[in-house]
Amino acid sequence: MATFISVQSKKASEVDLAKPLCKFIQQTYPAGEAQSDHCRAAEELNKLRKSAVGRPLDKHESSLETLMRYYDQLCSIEPKFPFSENQICVTFTWKDAFDKGSLFGGSVKLALASLGYEKTCVLFNCGALASQIASEQNLDNDEGLKTAAKHYQFASGAFQHIKDTVLSALNRDPTVDISPDTVGTLSLIMLAQAQEVFFLKATRDKMKDAIIAKLANQAADYYGDAFKQCQYKDTLPKEVFPVLAAKHCIMQANAEYHQSILAKQQKKFGEEIGRLQHASDLVKTVASRYDEYVNVKDLADKINRALTAAKKDNDFIYHDRVPDLKDLDPIGKASLVKSTSVVVPISQKFTDLFEKMVPLAVQQSLSLYNQRKADLVNRSIAQMREATNLANGVLASLNLPAAIEDVSGDSVPQSILQKSKSVIEQGGIQTIDQLIKDLPELLQRNREILDESLRLLSEEEATDNDLRAKFKERWQRTPSSELYKPLRAEGANVSNILDKAIQADGHVKERYQTHRDTISLLCKPEPELNAAIPSANPAKTMQGSEVVSVLRSLLASLDEVKKEREQLENDLKSVNFDMTSKFLTALAQDGAINEEAISVTELDRIYGSLTHKVQETLKKQDELLKNIQNAHQEFSKMKQSNSESNLREEVLKNLAVANDNFVELVANLKEGTKFYNELTEILLKFQNKCSDIVFARKTERDELLKDLQQSIAREPSAPSIPSQPAYQTAAAGGSKPAASTTPTPAPRTMVSSKPQPPARPPPPVISTANTPVSTATGATASPAPLPGSSAASTAPSQAQGPPYPTYPGYPGYCQMPMPMGYNPYTYGQYNLPYAPQMYQNPGQAPYPGPQQPGYPYPQQPYYPQQ
Repeated sequence: MATFISVQSKKASEVDLAKPLCKFIQQTYPAGEAQSDHCRAAEELNKLRKSAVGRPLDKHESSLETLMRYYDQLCSIEPKFPFSENQICVTFTWKDAFDKGSLFGGSVKLALASLGYEKTCVLFNCGALASQIASEQNLDNDEGLKTAAKHYQFASGAFQHIKDTVLSALNRDPTVDISPDTVGTLSLIMLAQAQEVFFLKATRDKMKDAIIAKLANQAADYYGDAFKQCQYKDTLPKEVFPVLAAKHCIMQANAEYHQSILAKQQKKFGEEIGRLQHASDLVKTVASRYDEYVNVKDLADKINRALTAAKKDNDFIYHDRVPDLKDLDPIGKASLVKSTSVVVPISQKFTDLFEKMVPLAVQQSLSLYNQRKADLVNRSIAQMREATNLANGVLASLNLPAAIEDVSGDSVPQSILQKSKSVIEQGGIQTIDQLIKDLPELLQRNREILDESLRLLSEEEATDNDLRAKFKERWQRTPSSELYKPLRAEGANVSNILDKAIQADGHVKERYQTHRDTISLLCKPEPELNAAIPSANPAKTMQGSEVVSVLRSLLASLDEVKKEREQLENDLKSVNFDMTSKFLTALAQDGAINEEAISVTELDRIYGSLTHKVQETLKKQDELLKNIQNAHQEFSKMKQSNSESNLREEVLKNLAVANDNFVELVANLKEGTKFYNELTEILLKFQNKCSDIVFARKTERDELLKDLQQSIAREPSAPSIPSQPAYQTAAAGGSKPAASTTPTPAPRTMVSSKPQPPARPPPPVISTANTPVSTATGATASPAPLPGSSAASTAPSQAQGPPYPTYPGYPGYCQMPMPMGYNPYTYGQYNLPYAPQMYQNPGQAPYPGPQQPGYPYPQQPYYPQQ
């Protein structure tokens, strides 16, 4: 009787998880020990998948443990890796567990680039393997009963979890085996079987009959509900339905049997008989309808013995009235089973391979935090650099500090000599020329990488559009135009950045051409530089004047401000604070991360003092520049002024400006070179991302095309048979049309290209007398009817062989006599089922044919020789 239903496992196609995960890790995490550890973990995950779903599993606890560990690992990496069609694109392919396939079409399968789909299928296999392990248990001992009940309840919980999550996990229609209706029914079946195991244990432990009856009635209720759910659906194997129906009747019969024992104990002998009769009827139903699936002989014998004894006692002793079935009190129910909730980790031996890797939400928060941090630092540094450039420009316009150093009028000021030496040490004008020459090459390289990446996307998108137009609604996958939107937006953003970079390069080149001659002058040796600067009459001796002392003091203070800014810039760049712990704590406490609030608070705490110092240097510089301009006005009034001195001062100003421009141009060009090199790395990653997704889409396209070909092959190729014409239907009904004197054309007979002869009839038994012929077995053969008898003259309902039309002057159809030499075992052109006619002159009487006994067997149709 103990027939239990186990679920077939799904089969998966091979997938390489290590390669895409390692590529993501290398792109996301800096090179080092952590990156190596993560890559090794990816290799271990790939091995775990092969062990869990890459081979047939034994019906053993260790196999189930491997499956559950893989499921737990999938749940662990889901928040840490961005599995999607446009990021880590891994296509998982699974076959339908209940589809046996066809000769040409193959089995039904579904391929999706979704980790949720992989989790769902693996959990389905966990439930299926648990049901298989439970069905293999020995239910004759307590250990086997406990193990079976535990696994059936786990399987029920696994299928119930799939029912609740499959649609949201896949975002499309799943295969039939993991559809909500199917897994919901499987969950109820597993729960019913777990309840039946508890019923068996209660029976084995000889518990009270009232309890056993309630347990059995509850199991019958579960089986009945499961049968109702799948009764009109062709989703489960067809052998499941009779088992469910039989189990429902068996459990109900057991409940009635044990309730009858309780009725006997309560002296309700009529009720005892009524319940036993109902139990007997239920078992008879099972034996008559589902005997090939479930054996109920032992149960039937037990019930029948009890029924016979109860009837005998009641007839001779108690004479209690047997109530009708509808008048019996309903049996109570007691459920001892519950679907085991799926709470990760479901494996007791699970160890996270990526324990040191932070979740994806934390990674995204860290990325946003780093962006906010970079914006804050860059904004502060930009403010300080602009202030420094402003100060340099003001000093250059005032010819400071060269003006207070140029007292001789015919030598190069010391500050100009220092600037010239600095320019020469940095390579001078050749450095700028080389940097400018390298920019177009770097730009062209980035353009080519970007164009090639977008070309890959465009070609794949065009192919996808062509196939979508060809197969229309059959082409069920995300359109490439929608899938590539983020990548195309990223490409457009990079293209805009390159356009702006080209404009910036143009401004730098224009600026360089403006100051090229002056910068070239700074690169000359001191004698040539001195010769290029106009000489002037010596200025009045003002070295000891108060104004010069004030200017020097102010310039020294300004230099200190510049040095302080350099230190602040280094401090801003060197500050490093790991926000991982902050975000992990927030995620653990709230289940989500308010990145903006946390980042703003922490950035203010970390950089608040530094940004405050930056603002102080800006205010201090404004005060110093105002004082320098006022002191320079007094200095200019005291200084002797003429045309030669003005010309000399103008040249010195230009040289100071040229030095500032040289420093700024070199910085801009080096920054541009660095920008293009960094952009090259970004574009190479972008190109890899595009090539990976295009490769994944091509693989998915090939799989989908293969599935479409198989589905087309499964479709019936022959057109449907047309409906029979009305006149043929009427003729088949047996109604005869009115007689007509006009000739009736012969009916058109449809024959195959090469008709096969009919089966050979037995040889005729010809008897010339009424004496019976003795056969080999001693039986008496019936005499063959004579030609003139009614049996021989009765015409068949339809003409056999060629049709015989009726014309005026000719007799109607009649039974044609067989020729004397007819042999029914020989088929030749001369063995015709009618006598040959002799040709005669007109008006001559027909030639009489030979006489022979009547042939009792039906005439055979005529088949012409091929």
